[in-house]
Amino acid sequence: MTELPRYEYVKLADAIAAEIASGKLPQGAALPGERAMTGLYSVSIGTVRRAIVELRNRGLVATLPAKGTYVIGQPGASEKDDGTVN
Repeated sequence: MTELPRYEYVKLADAIAAEIASGKLPQGAALPGERAMTGLYSVSIGTVRRAIVELRNRGLVATLPAKGTYVIGQPGASEKDDGTVN
């Protein structure tokens, strides 16, 4: 069976999650602004906005109005050592 293509916003969210996991974007770090991210990742602003929503849903970032989007978690941090979810 062939793998279904992933949406661009999911690819972007996965790429940012990988940067968070690697420590390139540590907890408390601000993500670049939406317009800056369009240039950095060569995607539309709509894709950036959907990716940020996806990252918020994963519990990795929080957005403060007029302040920006900040890293608040690590991928997999919501799982306990025994594999159960908090």
